[in-house]
Amino acid sequence: HPADFNMIEYCQRAQAALPQLREKGVARFLVVMNGRPSSCEKLAEMLDVPEEFEILSDPTGVAGRAFGVSRGFRPDDEALSPLLKVTVVGLGFGPPWMTLPAVLPGYFGDPKGKRGWIEQCLKQGQEAGRWPKVLEMDSDGNIIGNKFDDFPLVSGWGRRPFELATLRLQSLVGIQMKHWNDLKPVDDRCLSQLGGLTIVDNAGEALYSWVDRGLCDVPDMDEICEAL
Repeated sequence: HPADFNMIEYCQRAQAALPQLREKGVARFLVVMNGRPSSCEKLAEMLDVPEEFEILSDPTGVAGRAFGVSRGFRPDDEALSPLLKVTVVGLGFGPPWMTLPAVLPGYFGDPKGKRGWIEQCLKQGQEAGRWPKVLEMDSDGNIIGNKFDDFPLVSGWGRRPFELATLRLQSLVGIQMKHWNDLKPVDDRCLSQLGGLTIVDNAGEALYSWVDRGLCDVPDMDEICEAL
């Protein structure tokens, strides 16, 4: 749904990788969001999603379930609160189990990781007024400094500790929490329902497919481009 971490990060990663995806022959981009049309439009506006991304509203999440995405923790247990279900998945205490493996690298960093897309998204968030602000930019909007460049010992890593976590904090505070009422799903099933991605050829055959296995467990766009 539009207020979901994974949905936000899908949009951020995909638009950062747009030139590479085009080079690989991806000609059309469809983004299905489990929310009202107004919620989908608001998220697209806040993230400066390019016009070539066709945003489709699916308030009940039926398309995702047909695709086979994870429905989260005990999705058919009506005795459990939907908020409890999403909290269990968000904390990594229940299936699917990949939340912690996806979240923790954002804090630990990765010497061989890539940070270009992260810096691009931090810049977009900072220009939109979201906190925290870690970049120094000149009057033309060019990045001339990054606080993570000053980290002792690890400043030369591909992805520095806390760098990705800072982007996610921007999304949490400046999008999810600040605009929850405008972005939240109208169907409680979509609170804990995760997402997925597929790339198909002209005949409709899947060239690449993915389903999320936890919070922040979204595919790496560089790996997708290498697979195409």
